[in-house]
Amino acid sequence: MRIFLRHRSPTTDPLWLQALLLVTATCFMGVLVALPVAIVFAEALSRGWRAYIAAIGDPLALSAIRLTVLVAVIAVPLNLVFGIAASWAIAKFDFIGKRLIVTFIDLPFSVSPVISGLIYVLLFGAGGALGGWLTARHMQIVFAVPGLVIATIFVTFPFVARELIPLMEEQGTEEEEASIMLGASGWRTFFSVTLPNIKWGLLYGVLLSNARAMGEFGAVSVVSGHIRGQTTTIPLHVEILYNEYNFQAAFAVASVLTWLALLTLLLKRLMEFKFAGEIRAQIK
Repeated sequence: MRIFLRHRSPTTDPLWLQALLLVTATCFMGVLVALPVAIVFAEALSRGWRAYIAAIGDPLALSAIRLTVLVAVIAVPLNLVFGIAASWAIAKFDFIGKRLIVTFIDLPFSVSPVISGLIYVLLFGAGGALGGWLTARHMQIVFAVPGLVIATIFVTFPFVARELIPLMEEQGTEEEEASIMLGASGWRTFFSVTLPNIKWGLLYGVLLSNARAMGEFGAVSVVSGHIRGQTTTIPLHVEILYNEYNFQAAFAVASVLTWLALLTLLLKRLMEFKFAGEIRAQIK
């Protein structure tokens, strides 16, 4: 006996099922995302705007904000260079060890940030493998800004590469080969052909890398030494304030990271909208 089944799409599911899925997703996002964000701002403003501004304008808070921005400004461009170089090599060339490099790129996703920070302490600390050599040359990595930058680079370097590798593999090498055959140099080919094709994926990877760099806690906490005003980023400063039972100031400073997260989401949405618009224009 032949059985004929009516083809169904998700939009033809019963109304009750659609409502159930929508309510479940909305409740999940509300409890895990919207509610914590609302609590952050409610606690930050619990003593009024003057206390809120005073907490953010505190010299130690401003120092933490400046340090967070400095670390991100150094780490993100380096990740940008690495991401482009690694993805271009992996997507455009065949060589021994390619899969191994891809595995190493994914390593920060599988290693705890705390463990990575501890490794840098054991490597660059005073009693570490390179500690004596660095001390003899009056160079300090751990418990100083260079340690924060190195730890941040480690936890953020996969983001740009991971956005570009599948994109560049899908695009292939035909356009670059055509450009080279027409007499363009390697750099001219990159800036005229490769870069325009990957610009949205590149910007998206940079955006994610910057968001993670500013919000990183585990690895930075281990290598910072928690020296207030010198090696404390925004997340570390929030932890110190919270441990001191200064909850209003802790949430006020934490709201700075929340604003940065919301800005990141807005930029992400704008890029997705712009990219979708270019795709529709190309189809037409």
